Amino acid sequence: MTIADPIAAPSLSQPATTSASVRAWLWSVAALVFLMVMVGGATRLTESGLSITEWKPVLGILPPLSDAAWVAEFEKYKQIPQYSKLFPTMTLGEFKVIFFWEWGHRLLGRIIGLAFALPLAWFWLRGALTTRLKWQLSGLLVLGGMQGAVGWWMVKSGLVDRVEVAPERLAVHLLLASLTFTALVWLAVSLKPAPAEPAAAKIAGGAVALVWMVLAQIGLGALVAGSRAGYTYNTWPLMDGKLVPPLENLFRQEPWWINVLENITTIQFEHRMFAYALLAFALWHAWRTWRLASGTKAAKRAVAVAGLVGSQALIGIVTLLLQVPLWAGLLHQAFAMVVLGMAVVHARRCREA
Repeated sequence: MTIADPIAAPSLSQPATTSASVRAWLWSVAALVFLMVMVGGATRLTESGLSITEWKPVLGILPPLSDAAWVAEFEKYKQIPQYSKLFPTMTLGEFKVIFFWEWGHRLLGRIIGLAFALPLAWFWLRGALTTRLKWQLSGLLVLGGMQGAVGWWMVKSGLVDRVEVAPERLAVHLLLASLTFTALVWLAVSLKPAPAEPAAAKIAGGAVALVWMVLAQIGLGALVAGSRAGYTYNTWPLMDGKLVPPLENLFRQEPWWINVLENITTIQFEHRMFAYALLAFALWHAWRTWRLASGTKAAKRAVAVAGLVGSQALIGIVTLLLQVPLWAGLLHQAFAMVVLGMAVVHARRCREA
């Protein structure tokens, strides 16, 4: 399944009330995924992601329920590098705070799984889903299951020889969540067809390209977050007094391509440059859409997407200049999902033309 493929609407024999129920369910799960991304961002910004050093899909539902259990969990955390190198004076009370962030993040993942799987079975058994929609939703179920495994793969990278998770694994984890959110919004919009706007077909390719560009920028942002690159070069528009850092700084590691994933100078620079490219493309797409389909819903959506991209760029600059306070980091991550959601709605509607 790709977001560029048109998605079939329910058959004419399917009751409108059933279609509305399925659509409401998908929007609800999308909202939960949005919340999951926010909790994940808070977990990262509060250094909570490594507080639970084991993966227990069933037994991990419950937090420690006794003083002895809490002490045992704290002792496990003391064995990893993050404790000894970053928080050697942490108290049990402070540990409980970061533990509950990570525990809440994992619990929400389980809740999303149930909120998706149980209604899926219900609608399936009631015959409320088309054959195509069954396949698409089954694929989403598999994608969600993968997210749990990828999350643990990410956490494992920070338990030995590191004080944080590997940035590239964080990027994969966030991108999977973003793709899940994209698919949910795409499917939900497809279940309520709107009148076709012929001119929209001419800009559908650009609308879909915008979605992929937003996803790419989210991935680059995850690299910035995972490498803590946002805490360096806290000036704008220059980096250490230069618009483009010296090549010896951008490519100081060997082989050259490893800089894209591990060199904080390169990571922040590529995130900045791609933000400019994304904003320029969004503005061009809005201008072109308005020229081809002035006054239409497609034109208004394109302008809205461009406005959101511009707002997100501004939030990113403020977050950088303030050296990533918790509220700004969360706002920046939340707005990225808002931009993604609006871009997906716009692209899906354009594909109907």
